[in-house]
Amino acid sequence: MTTAAERTFALPTPALGADDLATVSAEVATTAAAYDRSGAVPIEGLRVAHAAGLLTATVGTSWGGPGLGPRDAARIVTALGQGDPSVALIAANTLMAHAAQAAHPHWPAELYADLLARSVVGPAPVNAIRAEPELGAPARGGLPTTTATRTPDGWSLSGHKAYATGGTSLAVHLVWTVADEPGRTGEPRVGHVIVPADSPGIAWIETWDHLGLRASNTHDVVYDDVRLPAEAFVEIPRGADGVYRDPAATTGPTGFAHQALYLGVAKAARAAFVDFARTRVPAALGRPIAQTERIQAVAGEIDLQITVAETLLHGALLRLEAGDDGVLAELSNIKVAIGRAVIGAVQTAVGALGNPALSRHHPLERHLRDVLCVRVHPPQEDTVLLASGRRVLAA
Repeated sequence: MTTAAERTFALPTPALGADDLATVSAEVATTAAAYDRSGAVPIEGLRVAHAAGLLTATVGTSWGGPGLGPRDAARIVTALGQGDPSVALIAANTLMAHAAQAAHPHWPAELYADLLARSVVGPAPVNAIRAEPELGAPARGGLPTTTATRTPDGWSLSGHKAYATGGTSLAVHLVWTVADEPGRTGEPRVGHVIVPADSPGIAWIETWDHLGLRASNTHDVVYDDVRLPAEAFVEIPRGADGVYRDPAATTGPTGFAHQALYLGVAKAARAAFVDFARTRVPAALGRPIAQTERIQAVAGEIDLQITVAETLLHGALLRLEAGDDGVLAELSNIKVAIGRAVIGAVQTAVGALGNPALSRHHPLERHLRDVLCVRVHPPQEDTVLLASGRRVLAA
């Protein structure tokens, strides 16, 4: 492992101006509907994001990267989410991986250098692959059955993972696993193994047939005796409460990336609503419905919900940036509130337009399906409300 880069890379400079991000968002959006229908990896959108320098925006400065912080990362993911949320989800996971490495260096230098070399020439997505068919989401506890067995020269990885977003577009898998170390006493170690995606023994099972984010390729993946070097295993320490907490994940500055994504979806829904309202002229009315008070009030409600979500998102990030520790206990609540607000914004738009908004010919239908997926990302609402209620009642 290394704490400083031995090499730097000529990574693309991120285009972060408001006009730049709007241009990228619009370009990514041109292929979003087609990829939603086909379910294929949204490679064209990923190429656009890469060319704009957005996939490597959080790479640390010691490696030659921009080293951007949480608010810029959120702006990037929101812009991509407004264009194509499947592209944005793959990008968000990649940005979080690079941010974690910058905040808490833990990759073997050669493996990270190889990833950055790939990132210079094209999209090189990364994802932490944790869920399993039997275990479900690791946020609710339990240990993986995926096992890294110690060998004389490294590790042999075997297991079956679920919901591995990015599919065959991934350059590197960060696989949550239990270490099987013959001769070692005590509880087994738990950690991630860093797995190049072109390693022999990796097979994909196309299980993803989802309501939303259909092009995210969140398929199952099977590892069968995937051979890895000794340094590929990075241990996750276990706290006194029995919970395994990844230092790289907890110190990484992009913990709101998923919420930023769905803020982008809500903004896309607002734009679709406005376009429809301005161009829809019922014969009985004789003018665009945008000129009616009812539609104006609906537009105001949509805008209010988006304002709430965006203010919560960037307000929390600003408080973290300022070192306000008081916000830490509220982060899960804030994430749930953002999810409620963006869903509310899109559902309001769909409810007002009725049948046209539920037709696959209209983008609002896709935005509704996509925004509902905010609920699957941790923390889940039921666990947040229970923990928050207990904290308040015990205070």
